[in-house]
Amino acid sequence: MVVENFSQRILGSGLFRLYIAAGFFGSLIFFVLNANTFTPLEMAIGIIFITIGLKGLANLMFSLIVLFFDLDKAKEELDFKYNNEKINSLLSELNVQKTEEKKVKDNK
Repeated sequence: MVVENFSQRILGSGLFRLYIAAGFFGSLIFFVLNANTFTPLEMAIGIIFITIGLKGLANLMFSLIVLFFDLDKAKEELDFKYNNEKINSLLSELNVQKTEEKKVKDNK
């Protein structure tokens, strides 16, 4: 659950799409500036392969980020939230019991 939220936040940030787009346009500018050296077919194939390679590299970076994500801190945070909710529910039950006992004593 924690890793899924973390990975969705990273993917939603658009950082990897920006990385791939910058690489695509960088390679496009490279081939346009060196148009005398490359044929149009070589340019198209080069741009496609560079973009695919950058997408693969972005996926590799993403998997490493998720792999090195520290789950202990997130687990402690979830445990704290769970324990906090449990304590609050027990306290509210205790307050309800006390008020019920008070009502019973007042009625007698």
